[in-house]
Amino acid sequence: MNIAVIFAGGTGTRMNSKDKPKQFLKMHDKPIIIHTLEKFQNNENIDAIVIACIKQWINHLLQLIEYYHISKVKRIVPGGETGQLSIYAGLNAAKDIAEGKNAIVLIHDGVRPLINDDVINKNIASVMKNGSAITSVNVTETIMEINDDASIKYIPDRTHSRLARAPQSFLLDEILDVHNKALLEGKKDFIDSCTMMSHYGKKLYLIDGPIENIKVTTPQDFYIMRAILDAQENSQIYGLE
Repeated sequence: MNIAVIFAGGTGTRMNSKDKPKQFLKMHDKPIIIHTLEKFQNNENIDAIVIACIKQWINHLLQLIEYYHISKVKRIVPGGETGQLSIYAGLNAAKDIAEGKNAIVLIHDGVRPLINDDVINKNIASVMKNGSAITSVNVTETIMEINDDASIKYIPDRTHSRLARAPQSFLLDEILDVHNKALLEGKKDFIDSCTMMSHYGKKLYLIDGPIENIKVTTPQDFYIMRAILDAQENSQIYGLE
């Protein structure tokens, strides 16, 4: 069983969207979260979708899901005080849905809509083969690790560096075990799932994702996403795809 766990808990402070969380902002007459959900809804290998959402926006999300016919959504849970705790709530809901069956979970950002079937299918295949899948892209600029005084501590070889993106996918039981271990140790603020899994010594495997698979966090990201969607739409109109 393959379950998408979507994190839609951001409040949009960096987007400067005071009245509406960034995942509910409209792009091409459709909320960003719906663009994301439709990618999983339309993938034949996804069996169910769980969403961790800001509590006060759950009713609005339910209305959107009904309006856009996102039938694979089986559970919406309130987000926690951190992203880690929100994902943990989603994973526990996924465990209930799996009903004891072996399951793969694809953990994804609600504001990362520019994925495709190939990325989803590669994630599933990698977990089936290796036990994990971290969607990534090549690094195109130099990365520097710095000291507190702003001096350069280390510059990794770009050819052996990647940017981690999403989905980040795992065997459900294994990622839940690591979450439980982190909570027992009082750790609640891991930045993402691959960081947590790496912290606990898990060997992780990457898959290549598209460079346009950005996370819509800032106004600049919003306009980049719109430009990409415009380009994709124009390609279809002019028969370039």
